[in-house]
Amino acid sequence: MGPLEGVKVIDMTTVLMGPYATQMLGDYGADVVKVESLEGDVTRLIGPTRHPGMGPVFLNTNRSKRSIALDLKKPGGRDTVLRLIKTADVLVYNIRPAAMARLQLGYDVVSDINPRLIYAGVFGFGQDGPYAAKPAYDDLIQGATGLPALMAQTGDGVPRYVPNALVDRIVGLTAVGAICASLVHRDRTGRGQRLDVPMFETMAGFVMGDHMGGLTYEPPLDKGGYARHLSRDRRPYKTADGFICVIVYNDKQWASFFAATGRDDLRQDPKFASFAGRASNIDTVYAELARIFETKTTSEWLDLLTKADIPVMPMHDLESILQDPHLASTGFFPVVDHPSEGKIRSMKASARWSETAVEPSRLAPRLNEHGGEILKEAGFSAEEIAGLVRDGATTAV
Repeated sequence: MGPLEGVKVIDMTTVLMGPYATQMLGDYGADVVKVESLEGDVTRLIGPTRHPGMGPVFLNTNRSKRSIALDLKKPGGRDTVLRLIKTADVLVYNIRPAAMARLQLGYDVVSDINPRLIYAGVFGFGQDGPYAAKPAYDDLIQGATGLPALMAQTGDGVPRYVPNALVDRIVGLTAVGAICASLVHRDRTGRGQRLDVPMFETMAGFVMGDHMGGLTYEPPLDKGGYARHLSRDRRPYKTADGFICVIVYNDKQWASFFAATGRDDLRQDPKFASFAGRASNIDTVYAELARIFETKTTSEWLDLLTKADIPVMPMHDLESILQDPHLASTGFFPVVDHPSEGKIRSMKASARWSETAVEPSRLAPRLNEHGGEILKEAGFSAEEIAGLVRDGATTAV
């Protein structure tokens, strides 16, 4: 019984951003009906698979959902979605609003059918600007909000994207919060509303929240940028036998670091002695730390710094994180039995509630796995379902 128990979500999203958001809503207890094309979400095809259409990206972004396959360009497919929408609380889509309008599924249409509906769009750009009709992908929005330029500034001068679908995940998280806020408003007033969550504006605020700097002021005080984040030496430190992640930040931590390493000489150095001094000389500070950390092994540093209560973590790779003792203790990566894929490694929802336990309600579905039950719940007769199959609006159920 998660906190969103009783909330029905129609998920008309594909790829990562929308499915990540709706998976979270499903993990939190909502009944999420994933409406897929007859070919299925394209992420079904990404990565190694045991069976066609059940790739790891799909498996890890579409749990806690039921799947129905519909051709929305056919009248029967569109009419089916409208019948599903009639009793839903939330509709989430991630195609451009103009495309929803061409499908005759714009807010003006669906709000007449269900005035209490939260009609949530997660797409590229706010609809009141010149980019409104442009397509958008994670890489494009990373570039447009300065992340590759920042990577170049802190690295070898070559712009690079962050090796993660960072934009899709952050915008998806933003959408979850906005949808939940809209549900609170709906429950207070009885009225649903249209909700737009644009990628570009969301990420512009995310990146510039750190790096606005002197550009905050008019006229500007500098060219922007957070000096500590932009230091080329802000990176995992090389040890005698590997790497380690350490941040010595406040005065208390620095005092502990001086004592643990026997570097009282740095305590007297104005570049190290105060927060202001360190901030003004961050490159010098990081370079000295780099020299210090090369003198011991990773294990020795983990032990020494943990005892000194200095923030430290190992530097994991994609395999070693699966063996992390904390994640193992909390059961974050459970191995579960998928009905069609056998044993797979899943991930738990990270948030915890004291009164409403949260667990994924089901594992990622096969294409149209739940089509029959979803249609029957919506009141479709056996004859109507057979007609949808015959007309090509759905596949056999």
